[in-house]
Amino acid sequence: MYDSFREFIKDKQCPCIIQAENPDGDSLGSAIALDYILTNSNNSLYCPVDIPRYLHYFPDWSRVSNAFDYKADCYIIVDTAASILLSKLLNDAAIRNSLYSKPVFVLDHHESEDDLEFPHESFIEPLPACASLIYKIATELQFPIHTAAAESLYSAISSDTLGLVSPSVTSDTMRMMADLIDLGANPAKLEERRRDFMKKSPRILSYKADLIKRIDYSLDNILATVHIPFEDIQHYSDEYNPNVLILEEMRLVEGVEVAIAVKTYPDGKITGKIRTSKPVADQIAGYFGGGGHPFAAGFRAYDMSYDEVVADLVKILPGILEQATIDKFEQGSSKE
Repeated sequence: MYDSFREFIKDKQCPCIIQAENPDGDSLGSAIALDYILTNSNNSLYCPVDIPRYLHYFPDWSRVSNAFDYKADCYIIVDTAASILLSKLLNDAAIRNSLYSKPVFVLDHHESEDDLEFPHESFIEPLPACASLIYKIATELQFPIHTAAAESLYSAISSDTLGLVSPSVTSDTMRMMADLIDLGANPAKLEERRRDFMKKSPRILSYKADLIKRIDYSLDNILATVHIPFEDIQHYSDEYNPNVLILEEMRLVEGVEVAIAVKTYPDGKITGKIRTSKPVADQIAGYFGGGGHPFAAGFRAYDMSYDEVVADLVKILPGILEQATIDKFEQGSSKE
């Protein structure tokens, strides 16, 4: 099934593994694991932004550079097939030329459409994490998965499944995690390291209190939104991602079915991170040109204000949620 990836990589000496400009635990862990798995080449790891501090619990995070590797003989993009999440690369003429002129392979687990215009091969499978796909590829092609790779894969999958409790987790996921433990991943050690790096300073805890006070509720509290302006991004993001800080708290408020953190930037860009209790997050993101999973998704847009985003959400959400209820009822009826 994955033989085309073997063919793609077999004669490459210096692949560059690329993450999108919104790195998370899955993209970082996937990139690091792939670096270890591709043992017969001189790999480089690239991300267009600095790896934020809250992801430094991955021991090899510092291997990732924000200096693009023009000498690479191929590029492997992990955890996205969306051009909007690679805009920093595509807006740079020199990088764009490299992507158009050298072989590219895309590995992703999001169900959103592959809209990358440069020539590329891809494997896109609806799995709990991109790391799950990398594990499947490595296993089928009998690439080595040593302890360091197993640890990165385990941490990446744990990150994207909220500790193996997201709706995307299946029995196959659990068997995969058991295999990674057999390969050397130590869940207790990995979680202890993650917790050490996720500890909050008094300054961040105070900021979290401010964010909680800023939450806006709409549609009889079904929708919870919070605005994270650029000043907050500048002051706090390197120490702790405001989205991570607040989104789960918002989603756990009584009555809330959709929680969205909206960041705004001076150039008119906005980004939204979505968490939902019903399988509608990808539909909400799709309205704004984004994508993701049914319960967790994101989007990016331009020339919109926070208030305009909320106004659009208030307009579209009732219909989306009503359709989700109808779909659930029909699925239940078809099983009877």
